[in-house]
Amino acid sequence: MSQYIWPDSVNQFLHKLEIEHPIIQAPMAGGPTPPELVAAVSNTGGLGSLGAGYLTPEKLDSEIQKIKQITDKPFNVNLFVPESVEPRNPSKNVMNKLEEFSKELDSEIPELVDSSQSGFDDQLSVIVDNKVPVFSFTFGIPEEKVMKKLREEGIFIIGTATCVEEGILLEQSGCDAIVAQGSEAGGHRGSFVNGDNMPLIGALALIPQLVDNVNIPVIGSGGIMDGRGIAAALALGASAVQIGTAFLCTEEAGVPIPYKDSIVSSKDTSTVLTKSFSGKYARGIRNRFINEMSDLENEVASYPIQNSLTRSIRNAAKEKGDPEFMSLWAGQGVSMSRECTAEELLNMLIQETNEAIKRISNHL
Repeated sequence: MSQYIWPDSVNQFLHKLEIEHPIIQAPMAGGPTPPELVAAVSNTGGLGSLGAGYLTPEKLDSEIQKIKQITDKPFNVNLFVPESVEPRNPSKNVMNKLEEFSKELDSEIPELVDSSQSGFDDQLSVIVDNKVPVFSFTFGIPEEKVMKKLREEGIFIIGTATCVEEGILLEQSGCDAIVAQGSEAGGHRGSFVNGDNMPLIGALALIPQLVDNVNIPVIGSGGIMDGRGIAAALALGASAVQIGTAFLCTEEAGVPIPYKDSIVSSKDTSTVLTKSFSGKYARGIRNRFINEMSDLENEVASYPIQNSLTRSIRNAAKEKGDPEFMSLWAGQGVSMSRECTAEELLNMLIQETNEAIKRISNHL
């Protein structure tokens, strides 16, 4: 299918997904991956992905219909697996700080609400009913009956692992491929087996260890911003890569201007892991919210309670164009971002990948 010379494992992966390039645009929930971006990536030969974790079933159905209107190529929809953990409320200090931020932004004062109810099953029904070709998930593993239903429907299933143990569990559950999420990756960590002892294994170390321990395709992710990173991941045994941050500055991305400006002005030391926004560790660009909440990180509510508590603050900051209170998720390669269309970026990535492979081959 591809005009490029890829390793057999890559060609097999491309054939299974019926795509041309071994590049998956990462599913980033909360708005960065609208149908226009998903379709643009798929139309250019990659696999576009809709980050649907926060969408209602009705909104999810609408987004899928939009994608289908502008592409007839395969695409992916990603959901968050509900977690069975004991909920933890925030401390009084955390609530006081959030109220302080709310008053400064003229937003609603955060209130504790029951955010334990998950619409996962209803979201999944929308995916199945719409015959979405690829389904990916993070934060855990769906129940066995869910995985069985997805396989019966012929849906290609991709799980997310941050260590070898998680990858083995995902393969055993019936996944068709695994995203190896390195610690460099932007956004939320997909860890689910080690509790508070969250794995922070870099992609350079994680990809080959996962490849050696599972018998299904591994998709490398974390800090990959150009063709050199793609070539490196493929050399480590990955069958494809998943790239998120690099797509945030494309014209089709649903990213507010202040967010893009923060990306463009960032440097290699700009990102940090924080759980202040959501109660779950995620990598983003350091700002005032992160700095002032840093001493209270051990007192924030668990996910998704903390995420609900900070929503009004984040929304108000977005409306005011104030990046100091927005969750600016980005990976460690953020300073390498480029402003262009999704099609232009994908074409550059493929060209750079082949140049990198040729450069190495010429010296062997």
